[in-house]
Amino acid sequence: MAPVIRVKDLTQGNGQKNILDGLSFEVYGGECFGLFGVRGAGKTALLHILAGIDRFKSGSVEILGCDIRKSEAFKRRLGLVTQERSLFRDLNVYENLEFISVLKNTEKENVLAAVKRFELEDFLGEPVGTLDAGIYQRLSLACALLNMPRLLIADDLISDVDTYSRHVISRELKTFLSGGGTCVWGFSRIEFCAEMNRIGWLENGSLTLYTPRDASEQWDSRLRSPERQNGDDDD
Repeated sequence: MAPVIRVKDLTQGNGQKNILDGLSFEVYGGECFGLFGVRGAGKTALLHILAGIDRFKSGSVEILGCDIRKSEAFKRRLGLVTQERSLFRDLNVYENLEFISVLKNTEKENVLAAVKRFELEDFLGEPVGTLDAGIYQRLSLACALLNMPRLLIADDLISDVDTYSRHVISRELKTFLSGGGTCVWGFSRIEFCAEMNRIGWLENGSLTLYTPRDASEQWDSRLRSPERQNGDDDD
């Protein structure tokens, strides 16, 4: 089976420093690939490259069979949830769904289905700028999935959201994956490992692949290390 994402020798720099230093990995259909790292590790930089937002220094990236340096055709089959709030603040919940549906050239029925699936009925007239984090993220994911994408890229999808919104988001993500969709999910809280199939741990510009269990054990081991307990690694 051909991978949905194929990255080879990817390098991204910030001045003289490489944020991403020769990364190579593949992501397959139906997989939730977690991209883990502490703040500043380069997760957002990598996600922006995969989404076709930012260019990169060297290497190759193929998404859905497209060399993203030569074609943007893959974007028609892409859904994106950014870390920063990127919905239209001057529109309400329903207007955002409707407008993004037009931009993505999808059917009105997709909007109605999204409202129901993400349980947004009680918030349709609310201005987006007033929404709490959980409702906002439910709306963000609903908008990202309006075009029934094959690939979802999400940055900090459920950080700081309420328990019920986390349940709704997790449920709909599993539905998306079970239907053959693929997700790359950037996160920085190790407890979210349980939501993933594999973990790519970004650190010092390199990517190490783990099972969710192994990633959790590696993190726990670091927390128990004498250097961590003494605070030596906070410098």
